[in-house]
Amino acid sequence: MVSTSLILSNCSTPESVSTSPPAIADVTVQATAVSDNGETRQVNFQKVAVVSGLERPWAMAWLPDQTILITERVGRVKMLQNGKLQHFPLSIPNLFVAGQAGLMDIALHPKFSENKFVYFTYAAGDAQANRTSILRAKFDGKAFSDPQVILEVKPDKSGNQHFGSRITWLPDATMLIAIGDGGNPPLELNGELIRAQAQKLDSRLGKILRINDDGTIPKDNPFVKTANADPAVWSYGHRNIQGLFADRQSGQIWATEHGARGGDELNLVQAGKNYGWPLVSYSQEYFGGDVANLKTREDIPEPKVIWTPSIAPSGLMVYQGDRFPSWQGSVFAGGLVSRDVVRIKVEKNQAKIQESIPIGQRVRDVREGQDGLIYILTDEQNGQLIRIQPQK
Repeated sequence: MVSTSLILSNCSTPESVSTSPPAIADVTVQATAVSDNGETRQVNFQKVAVVSGLERPWAMAWLPDQTILITERVGRVKMLQNGKLQHFPLSIPNLFVAGQAGLMDIALHPKFSENKFVYFTYAAGDAQANRTSILRAKFDGKAFSDPQVILEVKPDKSGNQHFGSRITWLPDATMLIAIGDGGNPPLELNGELIRAQAQKLDSRLGKILRINDDGTIPKDNPFVKTANADPAVWSYGHRNIQGLFADRQSGQIWATEHGARGGDELNLVQAGKNYGWPLVSYSQEYFGGDVANLKTREDIPEPKVIWTPSIAPSGLMVYQGDRFPSWQGSVFAGGLVSRDVVRIKVEKNQAKIQESIPIGQRVRDVREGQDGLIYILTDEQNGQLIRIQPQK
């Protein structure tokens, strides 16, 4: 486990919005790299603003022809093709947009070329009763059609926080979906803090769920035969995961999870495991004091990285491209508060912070493009798609 305080600043609310920074041009970036012996060195990359003018973008996905689909939290889907943005209307039932709620992740079916299925996570309902929902639609390159809600998180909650909402596909064409715990104190459900839902196996809040591509439940899920457990639950004890990635090279599944005031985590997640929240945590309450009485427990997997102060992690991927050969197998995590992308070297399941690539804007999503370069979405009112490439 690595505990780091390399990030410059904490925040009282990791998801709080900010004013948009100036648009960046094609510039050289100086990244701070940390060697195994603790020495630092400077590495230069190019940071290229591919497109601006996105309103609170949340996620991106590549079509087979290298066209990029981008979600905006306000409920729009944009397509970037040949340097131009187009808006494609999508019918989203009962969309709730407020605070952290709205349209969030996007993921193409592994067999998209055959079935044209695109999946979205979004908040449905209103301020009094809402939930994370999964929408599946078809996209033929010209329009979306046949939208269907294939999964809804239960129980309903109030407020506009902690929807989780990252999707990743497993090799068997089942999907994992991260679901948040519902929100911060004083928000309650059934007479107790809603965060307690993360430890309840009959609740989908504070979990990673696993479903088939049509929303049905796989028969080999870990709690299918557990009395009173929701069969969709794959792992539990999570606060608010907004980075989730299944690495097909190693078979490992990585997740970055928001802590409260510090205590953000990078976890190597496994089926059936309890990751502790809110009983075991390095987090502190926003109003002071520890969230949990324990920071470790024998039956709870230790995070591979703990960030204190908070970086507010969002967006995650394992790089397997050929444009940065020395980075192959490294984990890349975005930071909303730290306004950077952190590269984390992994060896024998152990992680170490390696370098910070400064972006200067709230990083919402990090992906490897079909060209082997790294793409970043910034969560701003005038959000950008930024490309990281080797210095020319």
